[in-house]
Amino acid sequence: MRIRWTLAVALMLALAYAPAGVAQTDENTARQQLDAIGQEIESVAQRLSATGQARDSAERELRVVETELAETHQRLDQLQAERRQLADETSQLRQHRERLEGEREAQYAALSQQLAALYRLGPTPQLKLLLNQSDPAELDRMQAYLNRLTQARQQRLTDISRLDNALADTEQALNERQTRLNALAGELEEQSALLAKRTEERRGVVATLDDRYGSEEDRLADLNQSREQAEQQLRAIQAELARLAEPTPTTHITRTQGDLPWPVQGSITATFQRRNGMHYNGIVIQADSGNAVAAVHTGRVVFADWMRGFGNLLIIDHGDQIMTLYAHLQHFSARPGQQVSRGTEIGRVGNSGGQTHPALYFEVRRSGEPINPQRWIARR
Repeated sequence: MRIRWTLAVALMLALAYAPAGVAQTDENTARQQLDAIGQEIESVAQRLSATGQARDSAERELRVVETELAETHQRLDQLQAERRQLADETSQLRQHRERLEGEREAQYAALSQQLAALYRLGPTPQLKLLLNQSDPAELDRMQAYLNRLTQARQQRLTDISRLDNALADTEQALNERQTRLNALAGELEEQSALLAKRTEERRGVVATLDDRYGSEEDRLADLNQSREQAEQQLRAIQAELARLAEPTPTTHITRTQGDLPWPVQGSITATFQRRNGMHYNGIVIQADSGNAVAAVHTGRVVFADWMRGFGNLLIIDHGDQIMTLYAHLQHFSARPGQQVSRGTEIGRVGNSGGQTHPALYFEVRRSGEPINPQRWIARR
């Protein structure tokens, strides 16, 4: 099983991380610098390749199933977000239609009053004015009144025509959105069924993987071996970053040590280094499946893919040789090469990588070496 280093991706660290307070000229200089090394970063992306091989068909199948499961979760999120947006737009259009209908009714009422006034003057009001009025000045005033009344009537008719057209457009937009909502309902149902199928497939694959262990010691040894292989690949990423002619622009993350927000709210169930025979280079934060995971600081996503030992893994480079890692994600909400800010959603809590319970595995690395994340995130 070859691990896809999605580095279209490839460490498109070519991004001007513009920290707050930096002058505009400095920001422009940083962008120009990054543009200049863009081709070099592309060549780095091409040099990086997957090296980890699955040892059996079950492990290969786990990657396939969990990748498809993540894509299904992501598609469901997109569909639900689109449905919410369409529902909001539909509600706004209905309110707009009600306002237009009310305005049209008011125009009809005003037109009725104008027509009633003309009716009371008879079929030939101009002739009657000419015959009944001896004062030329009074005649002029009455003629001006009739002219204004006629103009007002014409304006009412024009306004009513405009409102009719606007209502027709609104009705068409409502019908289009309702048609799309109906289609979304069907697609959501299909994706939900696919999600249930993929979840059941994953359960079977995980059971197959667990059955191959003769004891808990065997399972822990296998997990540690997987992590060690992944460790080599993570160091390869750091080594490629170090070979760049220009360093990644700073985001001043070192100034925030001890004050970074938690990537997800939850309880720490495994601390840095070791717990229950398992070696950890980070911490495990237990949280509900599907909870949003946020970037702890401004940076650039340099990796978002499935990796043995980590499941769905996302890596953010913050400059100053500092990277943060977020593993066992249900799916990704950010793509490789994307710049993210502190608090930006980058994924959802999951149990990928064959985990039995949903949790987030979180690391902080400096120069490729893991350091205790609890010294970086804020105390609670």
